[in-house]
Amino acid sequence: MNMETSNVIAPPAPRSLDGMKLGIVMMRDILLKTMFRMNLDTCGELSKAMCLPIPVTQELIDLAREQKLLQATGTLHANSGGEMGFELTDAGKARAMDALAQSEYYGAMPVPLEVYAEQVKRQSIRNIQVTRDQLIGAMGHLILPDELLDHLGPAVSAGRSILMYGPPGNGKSSISNGIRDALGDKIYVPRAIEYAGQVITVYDPIVHTPQRSNRTIRTPSAAPGTATTPATSFVSVRP
Repeated sequence: MNMETSNVIAPPAPRSLDGMKLGIVMMRDILLKTMFRMNLDTCGELSKAMCLPIPVTQELIDLAREQKLLQATGTLHANSGGEMGFELTDAGKARAMDALAQSEYYGAMPVPLEVYAEQVKRQSIRNIQVTRDQLIGAMGHLILPDELLDHLGPAVSAGRSILMYGPPGNGKSSISNGIRDALGDKIYVPRAIEYAGQVITVYDPIVHTPQRSNRTIRTPSAAPGTATTPATSFVSVRP
């Protein structure tokens, strides 16, 4: 039985460039590289590609415009939804190419290592309390004695290792799968982290099983059907 729960707290979306906790030059260069490589020209498209809230993306665009790296082109086409279009200036293209020579990474904004560490603590099993109703819901298809559930609840909520033993076929694997379902069916993994100015890819579609999504704009580190939390660079995956 597979039931998705919401025990894990989703990472909060940044509200400003300062809240990103990344170097301003790195963020600006990722914006320029994303525009250059993906041929995007509106704030909405860039917001999705970089997994940032629109206000934060607009801050980056305004910064690049102040530095004469971007220029407004007006509403470019009917599909733009009335959004203002932007394009790289000659100086912006030169800076994008220089930045790509240093690092080919573009797309989803990386997450600082300390921000990822905070999310790891939020989704630690030590911070998750499992109720009897959750255990029953996850293992209701199994015939189990009531006293077993009475023991499982405190053991799981303790956030420590559990040893189950017995002969083959007595339900150890089924109970283990039920515990997993009761704990929740997703965690959050960043597409990439930033440490000491370097971008390190974390999300791997071969290793991680993503939640499904209808997102149509994908970044180089994204996989078809990958789900992201709203306006963040974290990917919701099955543990």
